[in-house]
Amino acid sequence: MRFGQVDGIDKPISRLVQGTSMKSVEARTRGFAFFDEMFEAGMSAFDTAHQYGDGDVERVLGKWLEQRGARDQVVIISKGAHHNEDRKRVTPFDISSDLFDSLARLKTYIDLYLLHRDDEAVPVEPIVETLNEHLRAGRIHAFGASNWTHQRIQEANDYACAHKLTPFAASSIHISLAEQVKEPWRDCISITGAKGRAGHEWYRQTQMPLFAWSSLAGGFFTGRFRADNLDTFTVERDVECTVAYGYADNFERLERAQMLAVEKGLTAAQIALAYVINQPLNVFVLVGHQSAAEVRQNLAAVDLTLTQPEMNWLDLRRDTR
Repeated sequence: MRFGQVDGIDKPISRLVQGTSMKSVEARTRGFAFFDEMFEAGMSAFDTAHQYGDGDVERVLGKWLEQRGARDQVVIISKGAHHNEDRKRVTPFDISSDLFDSLARLKTYIDLYLLHRDDEAVPVEPIVETLNEHLRAGRIHAFGASNWTHQRIQEANDYACAHKLTPFAASSIHISLAEQVKEPWRDCISITGAKGRAGHEWYRQTQMPLFAWSSLAGGFFTGRFRADNLDTFTVERDVECTVAYGYADNFERLERAQMLAVEKGLTAAQIALAYVINQPLNVFVLVGHQSAAEVRQNLAAVDLTLTQPEMNWLDLRRDTR
């Protein structure tokens, strides 16, 4: 396992992070057994959010941490201030309201707190001030942004620097081998493809810790999705995958990942994950493992080194490697 650091957090953070975007019924029924299995398989960092499972994911995770006595061994990443159907919610009031809800559910402090979305109509100044208030109170140990543009993060950090405040320490956006052609959800930020080059370069230069969501492109690299069956999927997450990634160039990337996987005795998904972790970025990958077997596969992928010619070939930047 590879590890990294985030300023303000005194524990090493595994480069492979367990995602927990479960529905409420799934969180309640799988409960402790799920977290036991993931933890015993090697997962020590968990990514959750105020809205996941209508709060039940945080509730179950909090009870598990308390009863297992595992808090000192685990890094908790949670998110708040997501938009709802009525309005955008990136305000000091909503940030604080969601955070206090999450703290009550988790029954502990949060290692890394991320704002789940942005609202560029809201100035960065009150946002940075509010997050610093919670940091000083010890409710969170570091904070950052999810689905913010790099320009807004830079603006926030410039304000923090000018006023001797703590800046954003991390970011969570989309990066994967498959280019996200269309947003699977509203207000997503991706640094894949030509549209994301400026953001990719900013993260390369700053080396800000980057938590990559949908690093496996919503299951695209399982091979279940083909150009001739995209209209047969009905499950919501599958449909989101077809909308975001079901395009000719991505099918070519999938084919190349499959070819390289055969040569290395791996799977296409492992190659795709290795592609993300081998970026010249300070990157962590979020994966919603469903079993210990999946964890073991992805741990092997995280430790895999790809050459630059292999990286270029996988991303269609070269015809040969």
